[in-house]
Amino acid sequence: MEIKASDVKALREKTGAGMMECKKALQECNGDAKEAEKFLKEKGLAAVEKRASRATSEGIIVVKTADSKAVMAELTCETDFVAKNADFIAVGDKIAETALAKGYTDVQQELSDMVLDLATRVRENMGLRRLTAVQAGSDEYIAHYVHSDKKTGVIVMLKSDKTDVFADKVFQEFAYDCCLHAAAFTPLYVKKEDVDAAYIDEQLEVFRGQVAELQKPDNVKEGIVKGKLNKHLAEICFLEQAFVKDDKLSVTAKMKEVGKQLGANISLSKLVLWQLGQ
Repeated sequence: MEIKASDVKALREKTGAGMMECKKALQECNGDAKEAEKFLKEKGLAAVEKRASRATSEGIIVVKTADSKAVMAELTCETDFVAKNADFIAVGDKIAETALAKGYTDVQQELSDMVLDLATRVRENMGLRRLTAVQAGSDEYIAHYVHSDKKTGVIVMLKSDKTDVFADKVFQEFAYDCCLHAAAFTPLYVKKEDVDAAYIDEQLEVFRGQVAELQKPDNVKEGIVKGKLNKHLAEICFLEQAFVKDDKLSVTAKMKEVGKQLGANISLSKLVLWQLGQ
């Protein structure tokens, strides 16, 4: 049967499939647009299944906030070309916005289906790898940052005994700078107390090996070892790291300085740092 160009165009706009694919689908379905749409979707699903084992090392991280909530999602795909595609980015935004609106705190089927719908059209293996949500209390403030390449995302939640400071530009800039700091220095832990004891023991063993040949008393060598450990912890723990915009102060010291300037007690409630694929 003859297939009208207008019908092909309409099907293409609805499904995102190529012109020839849409024409063939309509021919296969005797011009029935709904059946042709179903035909293309099934064909797309089959293509996705074939690609299911292919690596998804590219993708994006998305953060959305509303009121006192924040959602972070990681979408993966096969190629950088798709990761930069407007439709792929739009799906990420929609997923985060839906999670915010419905109170989702992790991956739900409804959200995964949004990615699958695009995958059937693009015919590239992709998925919603993870999703998390942060809810601030009445005395907490949320800041966030996503790097320009969309491969690093940060959520920082600060707490203050005086909530009027949340509207202060100094406070807001500090909260945002904390996000920038985490993205730049990618700390492994928030504070020293979070570091696994086995990891510390391992580092101590390494440092003791480094000073073993020194011609110094054991107590001196042990002091050097402890100094090395403290320096290492200051490099991997967020609150101990030298602040990104004032390396003479640690993040903790800078937080106290900002708090003193604003006449408030400020502390870190939560830090969420994601890097694509990690």
